[in-house]
Amino acid sequence: MTQGQPSLTAFYKGWDNFHRQLVAAITPLSAEQLALRSAPQNYSVGMIATHIVGSRVFWFYTWMGERSVDLAAYEIWNYFVREDGKDPLHTAEQLVTGLELSWRLIQNTLDRMTPADLDRAYPDPYPDPNDPADSARTLQWIIWHTLEHDIQHSGELSSILSVNGLPTIDLG
Repeated sequence: MTQGQPSLTAFYKGWDNFHRQLVAAITPLSAEQLALRSAPQNYSVGMIATHIVGSRVFWFYTWMGERSVDLAAYEIWNYFVREDGKDPLHTAEQLVTGLELSWRLIQNTLDRMTPADLDRAYPDPYPDPNDPADSARTLQWIIWHTLEHDIQHSGELSSILSVNGLPTIDLG
């Protein structure tokens, strides 16, 4: 952290509360509840939670190379559909562990980085030689994209829980 500059944590205050509410919504769910979907062709609650973990890990651990938390086992969670097309069989406990570890990685990054770091570019770990324009992302872009991704999919997850009479993500 640059001396005298605040960490990014202050600028993203509220994401931590959102994360806690997401964890609270997932924690009590049974296997049957994790399998709930808004429609047969849409992702289940468990698949959505798996995808949230996988996306967080992809952007912060794989793309940025942040290694303050060992998340190698979660790198494949971004690609959540099994070869047989069925949901991954993660329990609520496994999903909560993934959410907590991926959040710790994000929090460690926000604690360590400052506004001066927001323009830092991170190269694509899997560059497409046919698309050189898509070869890097800034810290600002990665943080915003991960935050909006969490919000989008958590809303979807909360909607499924709500129509099934289950507790939702309560930010009130």
